[in-house]
Amino acid sequence: MTILIAGGGIAGLSLGLTLHQIGLPFRIYESASEMRPLGVGINLQPNAVRELFDLGLEGDLAAIGVRTRQLSFYSKLGNRIWEEPRGTRAGYAWPQYSVHRGQLQMLLYHTLIARAGAECIVTGARATGFEAGPEGATLLLEDGTRVAGDLIVAADGIHSALRAQMYPEEGAPIWDGRILWRGTTLAADYHGGGSMVMIGHDDLRAVAYPITGPDPDSGLATINWIAEKRFDTSADWRREDWTRAARVAEFLPDFQDWRFGWIDLPALIEGAGQVYEYPMVDRDPLPRWTEGRVTLMGDAAHATYPVGSNGASQAIVDARMIGARLLDHGVTAQALTAYEAEVRPLTTAVGLANRAGGGPDAVMQWAEDRCGGNFDNIDDVIPRAELAAHAAKFKSIAGFSVAELNEKPPIIAPGARAAMA
Repeated sequence: MTILIAGGGIAGLSLGLTLHQIGLPFRIYESASEMRPLGVGINLQPNAVRELFDLGLEGDLAAIGVRTRQLSFYSKLGNRIWEEPRGTRAGYAWPQYSVHRGQLQMLLYHTLIARAGAECIVTGARATGFEAGPEGATLLLEDGTRVAGDLIVAADGIHSALRAQMYPEEGAPIWDGRILWRGTTLAADYHGGGSMVMIGHDDLRAVAYPITGPDPDSGLATINWIAEKRFDTSADWRREDWTRAARVAEFLPDFQDWRFGWIDLPALIEGAGQVYEYPMVDRDPLPRWTEGRVTLMGDAAHATYPVGSNGASQAIVDARMIGARLLDHGVTAQALTAYEAEVRPLTTAVGLANRAGGGPDAVMQWAEDRCGGNFDNIDDVIPRAELAAHAAKFKSIAGFSVAELNEKPPIIAPGARAAMA
């Protein structure tokens, strides 16, 4: 009853760990020739951290990440719009973590190899398609290899080949005109550490948060930062190059005055060893993810704008939901259908909310629209009750309101094991 997983990113590795935990055979096929720690910083919401703890990674997460204590939104002039506690400070039973994406991926990878053996992951194996029938499914690889299994889960990201087979007319990801420049810089921490900040508005903004604690010798932390600018969607931008080294001179002048005492954005930009540029893209929500014994997960299923720190978190939750439904229905197409029925409505709502400006960051544009970001007291511009209600609404849409998550039983009960046919 082998389950084949296309993709060895955070989604695929989380699914591999879950399947090993519940006793189901699997194999991951990863396109890269070797696993390397790529990427920059990401945030893991408490709903995902809970699942990683249930996989036995509590101590490991503490070793590679920073507990996020608070999230703050500022206008382009450095005036604070809204601030809220995060993780355990907000009342969750689990923390929120800021981590380097590559370090998280390598943690999942090494843990999986230690538990399930090196043979559970095949590298240099790019999935190009699938064949599915009533009794099984076949994963097609770029080199012509055909791998037979019982189920296939596509965890091959926003450019998923398996999604493209299901929806051959879909085309490229949709660019909304914004470009993100991302890097990490050793710098002094701010606000007491563990603080994620977002500054600006829809057309020009910055994000920053530490992904390490202060070095004991230098006192400096690794600060992950993002600078973002909107362009006309008809502009001839380099949309499809996902790991292009950026030219700092193209965007630094837009942020030259963003020095607010506690943070110096130009210094962060200039102090980075390497800066990468990414287009802000997503995909339209799909009417279905599943074709018989094949389904999608993670960005292959529901790529969305990274405005609610929800991408990697949802991929981890996807893995756990697939595992839970396999426990309920066995290694069957019905398990995949049940997973989709539970998860797809949620991720569709999140994706549409992010597109419509309904993410938690919308409050920055409210301040820009109402007063150009220039105020002495935010209550004179946006009532605090309105800000609080907006923050609570997005948590509810995304499925991680405090009460809902704390009261929810584990997705996979401790010790649960699949019945083997």
